[in-house]
Amino acid sequence: MKPQEVEVFCKALCQGSRKMGIFLTRTQLEQMVCHAAQLEKWNRKINLTAISGPAAMARKHFLDALAVQAFVKDAATVLDMGSGGGFPGLPLKVLNAGMQVVLVDASRKKVHFLKHVIRLLGTGGIDVIHGRIQDLHHNPDYAGKFDAVLARGVANLSSLAGLAAPLLHPEGTIYALKSPTAAAEEITGELEKQFAVQCNNYTLPLEEAYRCLIRLTPIKKVPAS
Repeated sequence: MKPQEVEVFCKALCQGSRKMGIFLTRTQLEQMVCHAAQLEKWNRKINLTAISGPAAMARKHFLDALAVQAFVKDAATVLDMGSGGGFPGLPLKVLNAGMQVVLVDASRKKVHFLKHVIRLLGTGGIDVIHGRIQDLHHNPDYAGKFDAVLARGVANLSSLAGLAAPLLHPEGTIYALKSPTAAAEEITGELEKQFAVQCNNYTLPLEEAYRCLIRLTPIKKVPAS
């Protein structure tokens, strides 16, 4: 990004994050600038995102990711399904240095991009996996290991629950970043039998865009006496 574009990006990101009660350090801001700059650069060659422009990128990618910080900040292990350009997992990792994060995507090109950005950031405690989420279900390194499984715009809730549940720690939670209308259509009676479902509606700062975070926590079965 050009210097004036970096300035626009930083202004939007800082203004929006402060409205959410998040105060970025200089290092965190620099890391997100690096991520955004690489996203714009690589997007000229491969299709990473339809969102362009520094202000839009700050609002619709980075602030959208940081909006779930209040819910996942205490999670020690996080998996981001279909991470794409790194959202929401990568900005959350930047914000939470001690968090162990795994980004998963089925696109080899997107995985190459994510690994490249992580190398530039020089941060540890984050891995990238190329493959389908189903491939991890029987892998002892991942099955039942995560406090939080995040998904932004991935599948409907029933499909998402089936894909994510085998990866959850017994006390873990699935977090689906959705639009309010999509969320209302997808919550079914069958889903509520298996999961405690909580919906949190919120508005992204700066653009007044409505979002819904749906939390799915597996219901523990009481052993028969």
